[in-house]
Amino acid sequence: MCLFFHRRNAAPIGALLFIAAIAVSQAACSGDDSGDTNTEPSADDCAPHQTWNPIAKECIDEAPDLDTGISSSTADTGGNDTGSDTGSDAEAPDTLHDVDDDTDPDPLTCQGLDCQQVDCGVGQTPTSIRGTITIPSGELPLPDVAVYVPDGPLEPLTEGASCEQCQDELSATPLVSTRTNTRGEFRLDNVPVGNDIPLVIEVGKWRRHVTVPTIEECTENEVDDDLLRLPKNQQEGDLPQIAMTTGGWDAMECLMRKIGVSTSEFTTEEGDGKIHLFAGREGTRSFDGGATFTNAWDWWDDLDNLLKYDLIIHSCEGQPFLEDKPSQARQALRDFTDVGGRVFLSHFHYTWLQHGPDDFQSVADWGGMSILSDTETGFIDTSFDKGQMLFDWMNHAGTDVSDGFPINEARGSITSINEDLAQEWVWIEPEEPPITLPGMPETEDEVPQYFSFNTPVTLPEEEQCGRVVFSDIHVAAGESSSTANPFPTGCTSGSLTPQEKVLIFRLFDLSRCIAPDKKGAF
Repeated sequence: MCLFFHRRNAAPIGALLFIAAIAVSQAACSGDDSGDTNTEPSADDCAPHQTWNPIAKECIDEAPDLDTGISSSTADTGGNDTGSDTGSDAEAPDTLHDVDDDTDPDPLTCQGLDCQQVDCGVGQTPTSIRGTITIPSGELPLPDVAVYVPDGPLEPLTEGASCEQCQDELSATPLVSTRTNTRGEFRLDNVPVGNDIPLVIEVGKWRRHVTVPTIEECTENEVDDDLLRLPKNQQEGDLPQIAMTTGGWDAMECLMRKIGVSTSEFTTEEGDGKIHLFAGREGTRSFDGGATFTNAWDWWDDLDNLLKYDLIIHSCEGQPFLEDKPSQARQALRDFTDVGGRVFLSHFHYTWLQHGPDDFQSVADWGGMSILSDTETGFIDTSFDKGQMLFDWMNHAGTDVSDGFPINEARGSITSINEDLAQEWVWIEPEEPPITLPGMPETEDEVPQYFSFNTPVTLPEEEQCGRVVFSDIHVAAGESSSTANPFPTGCTSGSLTPQEKVLIFRLFDLSRCIAPDKKGAF
């Protein structure tokens, strides 16, 4: 809105100031009258020294090159309305977090750690820390992870399915905060100076609270890499509560160990571990020298059983085994996601969707299993922002995906995806004609291998809070989950494969607050 003022008998100097004010006001109102001050921001608004963050939907300052000679950027906490700011360019004045332009915080008005923030002055290096956030094993970086100094105690995380919005994503009010880029890198500016400074890394319900021994003022401080891992166990921090069913054709429990989760965190539902194992058909059903798992089909038909968990992971069993998944169980899984639960389904577990409640059936059409060749080439769908983030991250994580990446044990169960409800992430073009069983539709030229959708399916995007991810790949190909191999004796493979890296990205994304994934959503 343009504001115009009228004042009688103004003093000459006051009149000049007043005229100047009118000129500024008129200038602000000049130009195209059709402009809307509430127009959604876009990459076109960014200055030359800024880059566009599609998740936070804002322009962010580029951080100086790291030792590797690459450029990184930092952003704020996305939808978290905490008043926290992002790191600024190292050569810019340090004006973050209500620190007076040319003075240090007033000891009579500041409280806690904000009394230890120091204004380094124009043109000086701000007090900062930088590093790379990694998965618990330390092997892979992670993008879009919150890094912050808490301005007070951390709140306990809610355990079990819950509908939490992105603006409430962080478990404490940050004093200063940022997020990692697609290389997992961050720079956090204007951090408090002194000893034993708290630092939190957090993505979904993965959270680690560490103490940085010393922060020196007006310089860039390094942090021990081991402090920048997500937690391996409950002694190091918080992990989501996960229910995992085993299956003879996919060993998802082995992948969780490769991520770096300590073996001690794998227990039955009677134990205090963060990953509870249940026995699926033909899969591992006991611990090596220890307890036997509860049968999955005796557990998953009761919604109260499911609601105790943040995330449910179903490993492929080799057949749909619909008789083990009665309508009560299928309804319970759908209701679990509607209240904020997260679900990962591997291959034949598509039966939860194909034969589920009507809204689950509506996300895709299924033709049964078409067997493809042992090795296919997967392509990442970069037509939406998170797909582009996955593409960039894979390249930074040591796998060049410019011409696709190898996939072992791909399948062709999906005839088509409802693009109004679900988002494709990875697809293949079969190199050889697929083997299609009698009565099954022919496989398309492009076959989806990963897709996701948010729940409740029928609600507007801003009201959704659960998520389902489907994989038509035996992700942990090379590992063995069978009745002959008690856990973890079947977990024998070495380095992470490209398809396992994709799944790791998807599993951590699955634990985040819910945001639309569909094309053009951002």
